[in-house]
Amino acid sequence: MNEPLGLIGLGLVGNALAERFQLARFTVHGFDIDPARIEAAVGIAPSSTVNVARSCRRIVLSLPTTAAVRAVIDAMDAALQPGTIILDTTTGEPDAMAALGQALDVRGITYLDATIAGSSAQVRTGDVTVMLGGDAAAVAACDDIWRSFARTTFHLGPCGSGARMKLVVNLVLGLHRAVLAEGLSFARACGIDPAVALEVLAAGPAFSRVMETKGNKMIAHDFKPQARLSQHLKDVHLLLAEAAKHNARTPLSELHRALLEGLDAAGFGGEDNAAIVRAFENQSSA
Repeated sequence: MNEPLGLIGLGLVGNALAERFQLARFTVHGFDIDPARIEAAVGIAPSSTVNVARSCRRIVLSLPTTAAVRAVIDAMDAALQPGTIILDTTTGEPDAMAALGQALDVRGITYLDATIAGSSAQVRTGDVTVMLGGDAAAVAACDDIWRSFARTTFHLGPCGSGARMKLVVNLVLGLHRAVLAEGLSFARACGIDPAVALEVLAAGPAFSRVMETKGNKMIAHDFKPQARLSQHLKDVHLLLAEAAKHNARTPLSELHRALLEGLDAAGFGGEDNAAIVRAFENQSSA
């Protein structure tokens, strides 16, 4: 691609996106607050937030929180030009993202919440779903970007819609992981080989894709992060706050939050989401 593409945030997902963009032959201008991440991102043209804004008409954000997004956009502010499209993959606060979109639109800058369902490992293989909120024409104008890393895309409505759907996805996904962790720990306590239990579960009506992505990691205690437990805890806090706004009952997610908070407080927040299994193993061995 002749037109440079901006990428700000080179963590787990950002690094995987960078690989996919390079495979699609985009020239990527990248920045991260951690210089080591920039150095580790092979093939990225190192830049700054201001220079990314000056040189790229389409800018992808892969950041941990909405507060970080605001800080980056504030840093780019003077250099942002009308016609720029900002694609925000951050799992953030839906109302705040919608307000950000409205504020940028006044200046002729388009903001899309472009949340991703899938881990960094799944981004790396192009096996993720993108949930989009924002202007339909801008969504179509970025089709080449979506196709470079996503299996499926859904345009769900105005700004904030993609972010709300991401919270729904993460609610279900997180509970699937917790249920699988409890089931495998229950199998072990009953004298059943967890690997055999996983095979039986995957072959029957209890199957979910979490068994493919996290089952063996739970059994092997392979907690090298593809998506960190602490990040999902942040997402659970977001979805519970959103549920409270809409008077939605989420008792299972309340329990899930307590399990995640316990693990995070015990120092396991930097591990992969598969580490949720620790909560049940600790309980069964207590």
